[in-house]
Amino acid sequence: MQNRPEVLPVDLAKSYRLLNHGPTVLVTSKSGGRANVMAAAWSMPLDFSPPKVTVVIDRNTLTRELVEASGEFALNIPSRALAQMTLAVGSKSGRDYHKLSDKPSDKLSDAVGNAANDKFAEFGIATFAAEKIAAPLIEGCLGWLECRVIPEPHNQERYDLFIGEIVAAWADPRAFKDGHWSFEPGTPRSIHYIAGGNFFETGVSFEIDHDALPSIDIFHSSEKGIRS
Repeated sequence: MQNRPEVLPVDLAKSYRLLNHGPTVLVTSKSGGRANVMAAAWSMPLDFSPPKVTVVIDRNTLTRELVEASGEFALNIPSRALAQMTLAVGSKSGRDYHKLSDKPSDKLSDAVGNAANDKFAEFGIATFAAEKIAAPLIEGCLGWLECRVIPEPHNQERYDLFIGEIVAAWADPRAFKDGHWSFEPGTPRSIHYIAGGNFFETGVSFEIDHDALPSIDIFHSSEKGIRS
């Protein structure tokens, strides 16, 4: 047996950060005249057909209340241009605001409705209407996933984990086309939250020579998450 290489022990309370590199998302929701947006670092794809995602939504948030009431939510994928707003909406609770009113406001899109007191108004967040769900979609993002909740009461209550079926999806053609992210110079890219207000941006892509791979290719395995 070879000697153990030099490794750094990681506090178990921080160990999740070794995997927490998925794109940060903005979760939007709407129900009963109220709309909200929260930032989430814990979301991931779950299945191919029908396409499904998971996202962790804390039980104490307004988003949780609206998602449970409506059975819907949207995942908006921001770029670096929206990083400051992403951190801001993730640092303030939607419960700090009053219920949305019906009076029009030039700060909000018709998709949200209107209020003088909500995150959309405070942070000047522009939105547009989704196609399949009531939750608004946030302008300036790179991608948008409209989702309907697949009820899993045990997971939701015990782990705050929600499963959503993607019923519509959209992308900024500068950043995503032909089913793939674009990494051309100057292209906006997704951001990833680390901790303590720190993000990183998706970096340079690289490609492996398929001809150099062994005959058994794990990237074409039937296992979910590693096949092409």
